[in-house]
Amino acid sequence: MKIFPAPSWMPHCSGLLFALFASIATAQNSAGVEKFDPNNFPGFVMEEVVVPVPSEIFSVLDKLGEPNWKDEVNELIIPNTSNRTELSLIFGLIVAEGFVAVQAQDKQAIEDIGREVINVARKLGLEKPVSRHAKSITDAVQQDDWKGVRREFDQTQATVRAEMQRMKDSDLAQCVSLGGWLRGTASVTSVISKNYSADRSELLNQPNLVEHFINSVTRMPQTTKNNQLITAISQGLTKIRSDMNVPRGVFSLEKTNSIRKTSDDLLALILKTKAN
Repeated sequence: MKIFPAPSWMPHCSGLLFALFASIATAQNSAGVEKFDPNNFPGFVMEEVVVPVPSEIFSVLDKLGEPNWKDEVNELIIPNTSNRTELSLIFGLIVAEGFVAVQAQDKQAIEDIGREVINVARKLGLEKPVSRHAKSITDAVQQDDWKGVRREFDQTQATVRAEMQRMKDSDLAQCVSLGGWLRGTASVTSVISKNYSADRSELLNQPNLVEHFINSVTRMPQTTKNNQLITAISQGLTKIRSDMNVPRGVFSLEKTNSIRKTSDDLLALILKTKAN
């Protein structure tokens, strides 16, 4: 596998990013497609850790094959809660579900998800900045502009994070990212386990990103950490980090399924439902 130099602006780039895109580059090069360019890495820097932009990850994953994304779309039943920590996790999860629905080009699911995005944003006091994105998503769906839909979902998540940080709710902003990452991880592990290969399993090599989320939870106020959901997520992240401790970043099918189960269990806790 070709090793790419890290750009100077990427001091603690997560294992996910190099493993994900280096392995993708390998797959792409073998197929005669474009080479991986680390200077065009799709992500943003958060506390010296690059967090991937989910839609870009799904976009690149799609180049590795033709998974049946419709099988990955879940019907969401949002729990009735006014707890802002839980709502932030739910918001990130919903937006990530939107990415999956876009991959599946499932118009009905996107419309349903769009309504839930507005409902949860309203509970978080963020309806106004999110509404314009929801309208743009609806317009793009009607025009079959899937790139536009994906872009608006990205912008929706970014807007909420920015608004929360402006409101000095940085811990809740982390929860938005965490909820989205858990849903994305569940989708990726599901796709990989259904068509397993060692090369594909390298996409899960993201211990630094998991470590980042663990540290973020550790730094949260005690009142937030006392939330049973946050406690369970902290334990789940530790389990995932342990599962990612594998030689050469190659995950067995058993490890892949273990990470998938932990992610599914945590998502079920967030939504207060039973795991798949």
